[in-house]
Amino acid sequence: MNAAMLDTVGLIALWDEADQWHVAATRVYEQLGLGRTQLWTTTFILAECGNAAARRPYRGAVSRLLDQLTVSDRLVTPTDEDWDAAWSAYRRGDAGSAGIVDQISFAVMRRLGVTRAFTNDNHFRAAGMEPLF
Repeated sequence: MNAAMLDTVGLIALWDEADQWHVAATRVYEQLGLGRTQLWTTTFILAECGNAAARRPYRGAVSRLLDQLTVSDRLVTPTDEDWDAAWSAYRRGDAGSAGIVDQISFAVMRRLGVTRAFTNDNHFRAAGMEPLF
């Protein structure tokens, strides 16, 4: 599957020109678009982005992404099974003791068969996923 999971780290880097990863994130995001990659994210990632962007100039970008993902049916609400798997992994300290939102992303990615993530967060690598920058 030509797909990638959007992560908060990657999205903030894309939107925030002052972010240290902005250039790398922009380059990778453009490549994903050229490759017609299916972009997915979870409601939890979008909520994290909404919180981070609340007082930032890219607040509208979060809303536009919500609309785009909703229309394309690529905004994933985690299932009860995803939730349970994530909390079990969180309790065990899997993926380098990643936080619960990342654990939810990993559970969803496994269910969807997505192995690449638009992020540079090493927790994704520790979970067996491929960070794209």
